[in-house]
Amino acid sequence: MPINILMPALSPTMEKGNLAKWLKKEGDKVKSGDVIAEIETDKATMEVEAVDEGTIAKILVPEGTQDVAVNDVIAVMAGDGEDVKTAGAAPQQQKTEAKAEAKSEAKPEPKPEGKQETKAEAPKQEAALVKTARQAPASAPAAAQGNGHDRIFSSPLARRLAREAGIELARIDGSGPHGRIIARDVEQAKSGGGGLKPSPAALAGAGAASMSDKQILALFEPGSYEVVPHDGMRRTIAQRLTASVQTVPHFYLTIDCDIGKLLAAREEINSAAPKDKEKKPVYKLSVNDFVIKALAIALQRIPDCNVSWTESGMVKHKHSDIGVAVAMPGGLITPIIRKAETKSLSTISAEMKDFATRARARKLKPDEYQGGTTAVSNLGMYGIKDFTAVINPPHATILAVGTSEERAVVRNGKIEVAYIMSVTLSCDHRAVDGALGAELIGAFKMLIENPVMMMV
Repeated sequence: MPINILMPALSPTMEKGNLAKWLKKEGDKVKSGDVIAEIETDKATMEVEAVDEGTIAKILVPEGTQDVAVNDVIAVMAGDGEDVKTAGAAPQQQKTEAKAEAKSEAKPEPKPEGKQETKAEAPKQEAALVKTARQAPASAPAAAQGNGHDRIFSSPLARRLAREAGIELARIDGSGPHGRIIARDVEQAKSGGGGLKPSPAALAGAGAASMSDKQILALFEPGSYEVVPHDGMRRTIAQRLTASVQTVPHFYLTIDCDIGKLLAAREEINSAAPKDKEKKPVYKLSVNDFVIKALAIALQRIPDCNVSWTESGMVKHKHSDIGVAVAMPGGLITPIIRKAETKSLSTISAEMKDFATRARARKLKPDEYQGGTTAVSNLGMYGIKDFTAVINPPHATILAVGTSEERAVVRNGKIEVAYIMSVTLSCDHRAVDGALGAELIGAFKMLIENPVMMMV
């Protein structure tokens, strides 16, 4: 039997990816563990290894193909002793069968025994359907799409595909006879190319449906713009952050931190850093390294903030796994410093430099950016004074860090100059109440203003 090579799921949340490059060609022999292809996900580029031995008989998905669904067959391999030509012909037979099934779907819904629809009756039934749809209240879109009651016309295959994809049939526009939903409609909805309507919950949250692409483009003069298609990363960021804003009740706490002692300690530590063979410093700490360490220790001191919300209970984490937002072409990614409370500043600094380099090259592994208990988003290097960040579930908090600047402050009745850095803590109110969030940002302020306390 031919061996199907499937599009792998490189992370628990991956639904599709881009087949960037084939490292083997048809006729090549492979062994278990050989790298055969490179797959681009919305976050990184990963290598795919063969799990069986044999010969590549047929490549079904050429390199450069985008949005290949997980578990789609991307190539066929002939096993030991199997004829390569025979194995390579198997996919064509499967395509023929699929076409036959699709053709059968186009047939009208069968009628009950004893009642056959005639040509004269069909227009009458369609007219009745239209009349029922007009009379139906606006709150029942599913009934209007169906047969005037609660049923939605769909083929058995379409229902199965929709169920597996987690898509409500009521959200799909059918292209079959009388608006019947067929497999092609579900596949288009999954890929984002079809008419996937917003769910009732989304409509309730938004208050009204958003504008369509056609409506938006109609507002601008033809030829005055260019449409750049979204890549997988941008789509994922949009989906996750939209869901976060709509489902997570955010509140924000802002505080100013005097980092004069931190800047002095940083300069002293960096100047005393040992040199490598090329006489370059082994490490060079940044303000962000201190921020990561301070937040990690603050979560240990206020453990009720080191949590994740689930419907069944509160997940209380033992360690402070700090995600750090890293900008990259087309979006951002959040690699995670695991057990940051246990690591030295120099270790945190080295890990962040490595993560940032590999993140921009899309070479991070899924376990290096998935999970975490909170996150840091620092826009200080861009001169941003303060801002609010959107929580990345399942985190319950995220710390937005602004630039450090000289400001006039009053101390003991006198005006003095101090280096002040504003930070804003976004909290999920389901998991972290106002007073609890205030304790966390207060603990962070104490540590960041007194960096020597991070060493004990």
